[in-house]
Amino acid sequence: MSVSAICNHNVATIERHEGVVEAAARMRAEHVGDLIVVEHRAGRRVPVGILTDRDIVVAVVAKQVAPGTVTVGDAMSSELLKVHKENGVEFALREMRRTGVRRAPVVDENDDLVGVLSIDDVIDHLATQLGHIADIIRLGQQTEVTKRL
Repeated sequence: MSVSAICNHNVATIERHEGVVEAAARMRAEHVGDLIVVEHRAGRRVPVGILTDRDIVVAVVAKQVAPGTVTVGDAMSSELLKVHKENGVEFALREMRRTGVRRAPVVDENDDLVGVLSIDDVIDHLATQLGHIADIIRLGQQTEVTKRL
């Protein structure tokens, strides 16, 4: 299964020149813990970083830096794992494990942002699959009981 099938296509984004106070407000308003940092290039949104709520705590709050003086570019993680929308989920998980990240922007062949894959998305997908398996087992047992009467 491709990552495009299970990733979140409604991605909260921000640009690197915006402030971390604005970023935190956007995270709160959109009920997310991260923003994908994008640059606009020829009509595309190209991911160039990610800013998490943890980045704000570690880079700003813990260092007692005045939040109004810090931009997204100052606090974001720029070593970004991107996965192609056609990559398989297993491949994406291996890459996420290798790089130690929980979220990865999903891009198309033009490096245009189409979604973000998070560990939560994978867990939701697996939970659904396990539910189907449990249903199969339960229905199989019920069928067995009715056929043996």
